Amino acid sequence: MTQVNPYEELKRMGNVPIDMGVLKSFYGDYQSPNMRVALLEKKGILIRLKRGLFVVSPEISGKQLSLELIANHIYGPSYVSLHYALRYYGLIPEHVFSLTSVTTRHTRTFYNQLARFYYYGVSKDYFPIGITMKEEEGVTFLMATPEKAVCDMLMVERFVPDQSLTRLEIFFEEDMRIELDDLRQLNPDIIKACMEVSKKKKKILANLLKLMGR
Repeated sequence: MTQVNPYEELKRMGNVPIDMGVLKSFYGDYQSPNMRVALLEKKGILIRLKRGLFVVSPEISGKQLSLELIANHIYGPSYVSLHYALRYYGLIPEHVFSLTSVTTRHTRTFYNQLARFYYYGVSKDYFPIGITMKEEEGVTFLMATPEKAVCDMLMVERFVPDQSLTRLEIFFEEDMRIELDDLRQLNPDIIKACMEVSKKKKKILANLLKLMGR
């Protein structure tokens, strides 16, 4: 029987997050696999993402870390959205220093040495609309489409004007820093699908569609 080389197994994992169960399978021959994992973390070979979840250092794997992929793994089901996705698509000009995601679970925040990861909870019927799979540097991750990212922002923002189209336009251009011309390029079908399952923000999404049609 060929003996598994734990170090080589870690390199083969690349930049995909690894849970404690997988790591223990690599170090099952050790008297204390937990202590072995703790030592690898102390040496910087493993990076802790949250309790029981790690990723191999890029110095060991030779692969660049994907914060988007990590965000998908830390708390799921989830997809990258909101400020981070809006910046990714060039809809807002500001740099974003936190990974923002949407989940069907409770709203949570995670901190590790790589970034801050924010997760905002939405309903299960709203969640699957407008999700796309992105591929970068050989890894794939789930992200909102531009339309869904805009809808998600409207879902989580507390003070969005829902009566006046003029005030909503000002909200987009001054508060969210999204140009009206960019809104007009969005796919209205995704927004309509979000509106059909939305309870609290149905009027706002309807006004968004009106703005896009101006």
